[in-house]
Amino acid sequence: MGELTHIDDQGRVRMVDVTAKPVTSRSARAQAVIHMQPDTFTMIRDQGVRKGNVLETARIAGVMAAKRTADWIPMCHPLNLTHAQVDFFPEPSGAAIRIEAVVRVTAQTGIEMEALTAAAAAALTIYDMCKAYDRAMTITDIVLLEKSGGKSGTWTRDDPASK
Repeated sequence: MGELTHIDDQGRVRMVDVTAKPVTSRSARAQAVIHMQPDTFTMIRDQGVRKGNVLETARIAGVMAAKRTADWIPMCHPLNLTHAQVDFFPEPSGAAIRIEAVVRVTAQTGIEMEALTAAAAAALTIYDMCKAYDRAMTITDIVLLEKSGGKSGTWTRDDPASK
């Protein structure tokens, strides 16, 4: 395991200094899954939720969250994203929706947190828009699926449970 770069030699939290790192093209893909009652799933699928189009609202929330990750996560660097995309993969048999976020940037630091934040925010938005129908919804599997770029290169999750 690598050294903790957000801790200085005296144990204080710090933002990592990336000044000397080269600018490279980086990308990350993450997911979240939201589980719900079958009736809730059907209302979302059929656009029957009174608050409006749940998935399009969640897509916008995910993109906005990716762009504002440094406001949520204290030691993240503010990044000028070049791409953010949120997609939905309904799983009718399990009354679940898998959310996948892809984010890209040309920068000196990674973009994993932006992808994870986008997926999480999209899932939270679905919950918010549907909580009047189903307070038992569960958000699971917020995981990084893959990342590329930077010194450590490409990494892909090999967990078969994650898509």
